[in-house]
Amino acid sequence: MDCLIIGKVWPEPGSTAAGRRTQDIVLSLSAAGWKIHFASAAQPGTHALDLEALGVTTQRVEINASGFDSWIKELAPDVVIFDRFMTEEQFGWRVAAHCPDALRVLDTSDLHCLRIAREQALKTGQAQNLSNETALREIASIYRSDLSLMISQYELELLCGQFALSEDLIDYWPFSVVPAEATLGFAERAHFMMIGSFLHPPNLDAARWCRECIWPIIRKALPETELHLYGSYGERFASELHAPDSGFYFKGRAEDSLQTMLQYRLNLAPLRYGAGLKGKVFDGFLTATPTVMTPIAAEGIASGEGWAQPTPEAFAKQAIELYSDSQIWRARQVQERQLCQERFDPVTWRPRLPQLLASALEERAARRQRNFIGQMLRHHHHRSTEFMSRWIEAKKLSPTSQSGTVA
Repeated sequence: MDCLIIGKVWPEPGSTAAGRRTQDIVLSLSAAGWKIHFASAAQPGTHALDLEALGVTTQRVEINASGFDSWIKELAPDVVIFDRFMTEEQFGWRVAAHCPDALRVLDTSDLHCLRIAREQALKTGQAQNLSNETALREIASIYRSDLSLMISQYELELLCGQFALSEDLIDYWPFSVVPAEATLGFAERAHFMMIGSFLHPPNLDAARWCRECIWPIIRKALPETELHLYGSYGERFASELHAPDSGFYFKGRAEDSLQTMLQYRLNLAPLRYGAGLKGKVFDGFLTATPTVMTPIAAEGIASGEGWAQPTPEAFAKQAIELYSDSQIWRARQVQERQLCQERFDPVTWRPRLPQLLASALEERAARRQRNFIGQMLRHHHHRSTEFMSRWIEAKKLSPTSQSGTVA
């Protein structure tokens, strides 16, 4: 099988959960013997994954450029995976036109409309509005695709309930991790840690909220402790977030997030909004570092008593208890290891993706026939997007456009 992944950006698994998601897809399909190609219109970042070292062929592509058409027609992949809905919006019509037999798969990464609705509700104090403009685009993209992969069980259930999507269109495929056995012990670790890319607004909000509302409570109870904040692309916020007098230190990007986290006694994930599964929580699992989570951080990962702390006071209280009591700390390690083994075991999930895609490819025609709404949306969206894209390309190539004059 040949699979093309069209990335919104080049994956950075050491910086973002979305990058880890793409890496998981590559590893899962490669293990099944699939040939993987990756293309993106974005510039590769400094910390981009070395895809070619994983046996993946790579290609820079342009948006609104017909060169993509001849390239993908020659490539002729069996499966095309769109990394997030905006990539499907841009390239979906070209794939449908030039590789009509390819299975078109949307990987949502996280449900963007949910994250945006939560952000607006937090900022305005009003009720959460899921029927936002992003929802209209994202749900339409799901309908246009043959299959959409959901990283969170919570979000799959939300789509089936709130938006009445058929389970025929979506399937659950989460992160898969092997939790660390005990590494450095309680006494060998010290201080608190937070991590997250500052290109992702929920991480900046979490850092600010923690510094203002949570950390003062912890610091008062544990005056000798420090909180070290790590994250890529956060230099412009350093002066705001670096407060050594209160034990709150901005450390910048961690070159190796897992090796860094191994040194800390506790991982904090005080997210107030967001969606999907949180990479920082899985970093904790991978290093046997107990993690204190808000309900947003725990969503799709852990539920039940003791997992999520909704208020600054409850969050700080659990952090203080875990930091101070070795027995409670070790018990949490065991809980998190069991959780991983039960819900995110690679033995279960790694083989499932190629099986799922192969099955969907085999019944591609029947799936499309059943999805009339998808047919309708593809017809209208793809035609309008095609004409707009061709007009933009023509404008770019016209002499008057290049000279800067207006036609």
